Amino acid sequence: MSELDAYYKKRIPYTLRGQQFEFDVGHTIFSSFEVDDGTDLLLRSLEPANAPARILDLGCGCGVIGISLARRYPAAAVVMADKDLLAVRYARHNVVLNNVQNVSALGSVGLESVPPGPYDLILSNIPAKIGDLAIEQEFILDPLAHLRAGGEYWFVVISGLNHLIPRLGVRNQLKLKEMKKRSGYAVYRLLKPSES
Repeated sequence: MSELDAYYKKRIPYTLRGQQFEFDVGHTIFSSFEVDDGTDLLLRSLEPANAPARILDLGCGCGVIGISLARRYPAAAVVMADKDLLAVRYARHNVVLNNVQNVSALGSVGLESVPPGPYDLILSNIPAKIGDLAIEQEFILDPLAHLRAGGEYWFVVISGLNHLIPRLGVRNQLKLKEMKKRSGYAVYRLLKPSES
């Protein structure tokens, strides 16, 4: 990628569940030094109840979450979306670099350009600096609406948002549970109730 792209910064190696990955990153993309601790904690904590058939990685960056899950669930269709078109470019490149076939990347502000659900599993490393209202609408309530009944939304936030997430859970009567906490991050699982 280096000779093709003026934004290229480096190639990051990553190991997850015995699988080796490599991710090329650009200078302005989130976490351009290594796979960030929040994403790593999310991927290592993730244990969905059922193998998902449709997965969405919301705010995919260079594609670490979506590509890792595409390899973990080769029968699933994985969609990665990010508002940053340079991130989408790198995510698409990293799909090829890691030789996964069942994943696509697209540009989308929130969910506006994402193929309609329902999804079995949605994941996100929620950006901290977009404001409480945007977090609630674009990264909590909108993804929940795109889950199938019984589907799971796993996300990670920096500890600075730990005051907000439980409050949103109570206010919106969500089935929300903190799953893991480590080194300044917390992983949550949000379940969409099964229709009775």
